Amino acid sequence: MDETQSGRPAEDRHVPVLLNTSVELLVPALQQPGAVHIDATLGMGGHAAAVLRAAPAAHLVGIDRDPQALALARERLDRDGVGERATLVHATYDQIPEVLEDLGLPGAHGVMMDLGLSSFQIDTADRGFSYAVDAPLDMRMDPSSDGPTAADLLRDLPEAELARILRDLGDERFAKRIARRLVEQRETAPLTRSGELVQLLERAIPAASKASGGHPAKRTFQALRIAVNEELEILTSAIDAALDCLHVDGRIVVESYHSGEDRLVKTAFTRRTRSSAPPGLPVELEEHKPTFTALVRGALQADDAERGSNSRAASVRLRALTRTRPDQGAH
Repeated sequence: MDETQSGRPAEDRHVPVLLNTSVELLVPALQQPGAVHIDATLGMGGHAAAVLRAAPAAHLVGIDRDPQALALARERLDRDGVGERATLVHATYDQIPEVLEDLGLPGAHGVMMDLGLSSFQIDTADRGFSYAVDAPLDMRMDPSSDGPTAADLLRDLPEAELARILRDLGDERFAKRIARRLVEQRETAPLTRSGELVQLLERAIPAASKASGGHPAKRTFQALRIAVNEELEILTSAIDAALDCLHVDGRIVVESYHSGEDRLVKTAFTRRTRSSAPPGLPVELEEHKPTFTALVRGALQADDAERGSNSRAASVRLRALTRTRPDQGAH
């Protein structure tokens, strides 16, 4: 079955953000026979299918932690006629080195990371990602994992840690106030459903803020999702793993939707594009030269037209690099 619960094919329900831009940035590195492209956050395969169509010599290694997303991506790639050039792997994207080793591949020529939550995951009602649908408070991107659910975190974490998560991962102004209400609530009955959490948040957040700041549950749901899936911890190691695996002239494109994500990407990219030579050194030695060069200036954002047609595009930040030389000591 190639349709989701809404009755529409997956690709009709998830429009990739900055699709043409990301393809144009990646394709120059994928022209040679045997080129390997890693889509480390495969989702429903929108970016991957477009890259394979534009780079007919490339082979895709598609990685996703969500088994349902992998199944949808497989159907989509087969339907687009590019499935025979795709190997799909169930893993988290910080496992790029292990995935390449298992496949006997020495590295990659392109890497794509489209971070955050896909429309498919939001639309899958029983996963608890959406504040618009009442469902069990799960929020695990990989439901087969044995990690804690959002309900587990709300039941078990100390008040101060709940407040930190809401503040740091959700940019929630009323983090302390919400954490206090959550702790008070669990003394009588722990929250187990998204609808219960939405009701608590509507009571906890002042009316004036609700009138101007969008849905009162948006920031808390984002923070819990990031915490449940350890997204920032995984991203930190995943970015370095992706950069390390790239061949010379290889390219990486990363799209982030949260300030914490973009900060981690920017930091990792800056470290690779700056000289490591001590200040005042009269001659820059070869081992101090940067190994990557930026392909875009700063972070690209979607234009007004895309923002108007695709809600996910509103907060996107795209950064891209190309490898210019091997790491010192690399073979």
